[in-house]
Amino acid sequence: MTGQGTSFHTKFTFRSKWTSGKTRRIRRNCALCLLLLPSLAWGQQKPDAALEHVLDQLDNAAANFRSAQADFVWDQYQKVVDETDTQKGTVYYRRTAKDTEMAADITDPDKKYVLMTEGKIQVYQPRIDQVAVYNSGKNRETVESFMVLGFGGGGHDMLKSFDVSYLGKETLNGVETEKLDLVPKAQNIRNSISHIVLWIDPARGVSVQQGVFQPSGDYRLAKYSDIRINQKIAESVFKLKTTGKTKFIAPQGQ
Repeated sequence: MTGQGTSFHTKFTFRSKWTSGKTRRIRRNCALCLLLLPSLAWGQQKPDAALEHVLDQLDNAAANFRSAQADFVWDQYQKVVDETDTQKGTVYYRRTAKDTEMAADITDPDKKYVLMTEGKIQVYQPRIDQVAVYNSGKNRETVESFMVLGFGGGGHDMLKSFDVSYLGKETLNGVETEKLDLVPKAQNIRNSISHIVLWIDPARGVSVQQGVFQPSGDYRLAKYSDIRINQKIAESVFKLKTTGKTKFIAPQGQ
């Protein structure tokens, strides 16, 4: 009996020690989990928090936006022929009582003017003295939302037309930018544009680079420099410099 009692006492003591040790480990692990939960939750929320921060910065910039002017390089890549066409010039934006207007003065390789105002896009080619007129019609709101991306457009306004994701930071020409990926919500838009990437300068709330990607593999990369915000722009910039013989056409399907 004494031997059995001793054995029982030994087993009980060993199990008690093992159980209490296991319990302490479980408690330590639980405590560690509780300590880690806030950081894990922050890690999950961080992209959303970063996205909200960028959208807020764009909203603040949009609230004070009156005009913008920037030099640009537009690279248009065509996958079928594996070629890139490059255009250079200056782009202008201004906010009016009705909407936001855009004008582009393309200087290279061929002289060309682009004007978008009141839901109408006009492309003037002085070399052939011809203006192609495109009416956005019922798609006017969508067209304008594309036009003001990164230049006068509100951050949270983008959420009406796009699913927006935060892609992190990237330094371009010494500027630390915040990258956003925009996927059009409308299927008819996604048929021609799969997604858009914006490189936002958070200090100014403008886009310094934009990439528009098509399902075909074609894309346009627009790079902006010498960006000037809310400086006076001459009225003549937003008028086409046509001649008395200029021919106006509406491309097929318009």
